[in-house]
Parts: sequence; structure tokens; C-alpha cells
Amino acid sequence: MSAHEPHDEDSNVPEDDDEMFNPEDMEEEFEGEGEDMPMSDDEEGGAMEEIMLQNDSIAHFDGHKDSIFCIAQHPTHPQLVATGGGDDVAYLFDCTPPQAPVLPASYESNPQPVERHSQEAYVKLEGHTDSVNAIAFSLPDGNFVATAGLDGRLNVYRTPQQPQAEPAKAFASAAEVEEINWLLPCPNPTYPNTFALGANDGSVWVYTVNEQDATPLTIVQAFYLHQASCTAGAWTPDGKMLCTVSEDSSLYVWDVFGDAAAAGLANPSGQAVVGLTGDDERFLIEGGLYSVAVSPGGALVAVGGAEGQIRVVGLPRLSIPGGQSVTSGAKGAGARGKAGGGKQSGGPRGGQSTAASGQSGVILAALAAQSDGIETLSFAQPPLTLLAAGSVDGSIALFDVAHNFAIRRHIRDAHEEEAVIKVEFVNAGQNGNNWMLTSCGNDGVVRRWDVRGGTAAANGGLSGEWRGHRGGGEGGGVMGFVQGGGGRAIVTAGDDSVSLVFNAPPQ
Repeated sequence: MSAHEPHDEDSNVPEDDDEMFNPEDMEEEFEGEGEDMPMSDDEEGGAMEEIMLQNDSIAHFDGHKDSIFCIAQHPTHPQLVATGGGDDVAYLFDCTPPQAPVLPASYESNPQPVERHSQEAYVKLEGHTDSVNAIAFSLPDGNFVATAGLDGRLNVYRTPQQPQAEPAKAFASAAEVEEINWLLPCPNPTYPNTFALGANDGSVWVYTVNEQDATPLTIVQAFYLHQASCTAGAWTPDGKMLCTVSEDSSLYVWDVFGDAAAAGLANPSGQAVVGLTGDDERFLIEGGLYSVAVSPGGALVAVGGAEGQIRVVGLPRLSIPGGQSVTSGAKGAGARGKAGGGKQSGGPRGGQSTAASGQSGVILAALAAQSDGIETLSFAQPPLTLLAAGSVDGSIALFDVAHNFAIRRHIRDAHEEEAVIKVEFVNAGQNGNNWMLTSCGNDGVVRRWDVRGGTAAANGGLSGEWRGHRGGGEGGGVMGFVQGGGGRAIVTAGDDSVSLVFNAPPQ
């Protein structure tokens, strides 16, 4: 019988009993179990970013589904605002803010946060197949609203008297170009309901609207001297001449209704009373022109372009004895030859009209205070004599027209190094606060500046600022604003697809 050694039951057990799993540990609870533990700064690769949200608006409209590219305000009912955007539609809405409660929330027994609803759309304007990037009400009464898009289409709608549930359809339309860059109503009272537009092929078109005609949208003029995209335009205050600029560094001043021709000031080409191009080294701006503004008296036109360059040019003055302006002949002359850009006959009979060419077409100043493209220009209303320029470098420069365009103020960080998209002086009438300049930029902020005083103004003369758009550069900026009615309210067009209404009481 063989003998067996006894089996050692503990031979496979580790010597260190502490390393064995203790069943009692199953009942032990750890604080924070099941929750995400915060990561340290080192694990994240840097400090956590703190996002500050601020909304100073008193009302908003969020009907658009894409960026809002353009905005316009009714000339006689400033509470009615029109916007157009990247969703291929336009809207009209009433910007009047909802009535605030009589008592603040602290007086309620159980105050609860209340969500603010969007302003209701007055009407939706359909008819485009690409982004609506220009919109305008007709002058002088705002009876029509016109939209222009990247589809090259100009649509005209009747301004509704009451809100409409159904989308509005254009009663007149034209599609002569591939893309439309800008659209402006004509302020000439002799030619009401007239619009001008500039296209990407360099052409300039002027249309008039007359519902009683068989063809309600009629071509008044078409001009073809620009050799590249027509980037901006501006009417003279009397609406008799139209100034346009182009990427080819050219400026033309068009005698749209024949007033200059009647006064003997027409250019030999038969199309423009002033024409300056890059062939003139004194006028040349490498990179093209992108902004234009006309002084309130109609004597000057300023154009801005690449690398912070600005040129100021004299304009002809059309007048008759007694200080009255020259009037055109019968309106509604209809279409003219596209290539020739013919003029309408008109003007006082018997040679009574006089015109002063003076410094017409003369380059009066060449300015370069900023380092990047001039995106926007604005002249102050009398008695001020200032020209404001907003640049892609984020700065605003103020030039004193009455003192050889000397720099009155240079606000270098006006919009935190983001592009300044629009500057506009408040037009509050003869006794109003015309010394206020409003600006917006890609930083998503609207600011207002007191332009009185010189270079030593504290904080650049900043009088107020309003936040609410996302900001941060691309995709969150303010693409434009309106401030009619004396500048008491500012309504914005946001790249974040929202229009905000800010209360801007007079200073």
C-alpha cells in the first residue's frame, strides 16, 4: 500500500492576506460615485473658458433661418422694419417692443422667469432662389418694398397695411443680371418709387415702379462703364445724380434724369458727369473701391477702398437763380438704350438754368489713416463737418472736412480688432443730437460715439454700447442696422439670424 503526503490546502493562497478581496468592501461607498469628476487644468490642456452672455435688447425677431444680410426701415413709419437673409426670404415686422409690466417682478408673490417671445412677422416676402442681400422701401411714402438677391432678381411688393398670414408675392420683377450687390431708393421727389442697383458684372440699373402701367417695373437707365463688380452706390441728397464705385477702382457719377445735360454739364461720353479710374495714378487704389458716401450739401463724394485708402472728389452743383435746384422734365420717360445709357430730356426752358462745375471731378483729398479696407463711410449732418470711416482693421477715423480733412479722432479699437461693418451719424434734425455716431462690427456689438471734441476724448468718445449678438467674428457679427426716428431705437441685422431691438435714448 502506497503512502500519500497530506495535501496543503493553503499552498496556493498568497502569503499577504491583505491583498485578498474582502467581501465587506462591497458595502463600502465612495463619495461622488457615478458622477463626472472635474478635470484638472493640466488634463484639459489649459484653463476652462468662461463664457459671458449679455443681452441688452428690448425685443427681437427670429423668423429667419439663416444669416440676416440686409435691413431697411419704413420712411414714414419707422416701427416697420424689413430684413432679408440667407434663407432666400425677406420679412416685414413691427419692432415696437412689448409693453413692460407696471410693477417689477419683485412685487410678485412668486416671481418666475418669463420667456420673451419674438416679434410677429408682419408679412413674409417670397420669390427668390438665393440669398436676399439688399432691401429697401420706396421713397417718399414707402408704398413699396423692393428686394434684391444673389439670384440676380429684383422683386417689388406692395407694403401691406395690415399683417398678412399668407406670404406675399411680388407684383413686379426683373432679372437682368447674375447677382445684385446693392439696392437704393431714389430721394428725388420728382421721380418717386425709383430704385438703383449695382451688379456683379459692373452694370448699374435704375428702375421706376408705377402700378398703373401695363409694365409696372420700368427701366429708366442702364450704365456699363465699370469693368468689374459694382460694389456700392450713393444718391446725391436731391436724388439727381448717382455715384457708384467698383472693384476696378473706378468712380462714376451718373446724370440719371438729365439734369446735368440740361445744364450743359454732361460728360462728352454722354453717360457720366464725373468719371475717375485707376488709369489716373492720383486716384488709383490697388485692390478696388468698396464704399461711397455723398456730403449733405451734395458738393463732395468720398470713396473708400483697400489698404485704408480714401479719395474725396468734388461734385457739380446744379442750381438756378434764387438758389432753387434744377428740375427735370416729364417723368416716366421709360427705358433707354442699355449700351448708350441715354438721358431723359428736361430742365427749365429758355436757358434759365445754371450750373457750377467748380471743382467737379477734382480730387480734393487722398486719406490713409487706417491700415485695412474701408468698409463704410458717413458724412455728419450740419452744423458738423465730419467724415467717418470704418475699417476692416476694427478702427474708426473721423476727418474734419472744414479743416483740410485733418484727422479729428482715430478710435483704433472701436470694435475689438474685428471689422467695422457700418458707421452712420444720427440724423435727429436741426436741434437734435447730430453729434452721435453709431457703429456695428463683426464683434457683434453696436456702439455709439460722441464725436464732439478732439483726439483727447475719453475712451474714444464712447457714449453707449449694446450687446446681444453672438459676436466672436465670423458668424456672429452685426451686418447692418437702422436708427430712424431720431436714433431713439436701433434695430440690427445679425449674422446669427436674429434681429435685435435696442433702446437708445438721446444723450
